[in-house]
Amino acid sequence: MNDAAPQLTVDQARWMVAGGCQLLDVREPYEWEAGHAPQATHIPMGQLASTWLPRWTKRRVIVLCRSGSRAADAVRILRSRGVEAFAVSGGMNAWREAGGPVVSSGGAPGLVA
Repeated sequence: MNDAAPQLTVDQARWMVAGGCQLLDVREPYEWEAGHAPQATHIPMGQLASTWLPRWTKRRVIVLCRSGSRAADAVRILRSRGVEAFAVSGGMNAWREAGGPVVSSGGAPGLVA
């Protein structure tokens, strides 16, 4: 059985988010505060397994972390709960390098921590 998390490029992820998919950032709070995609929802990886997400079973969820490892783990958790989820290959590092917007918690331009 292949348990690899399905991956998307940044361009694919941005296109899907523009079409209504949910963007989820699973990084730690300090990483989120330093910089995140403005349309993302934040649930740290350590809280994901205990978070009830029934509304997401009817939506595709695109998952981000800093480099992609935590996102792949999050995708496996979400898929085990019936959510159609995908990881962004390269995470927030790739998002930023591809020109994706990054803002801090205060709304100013952000950094990927």
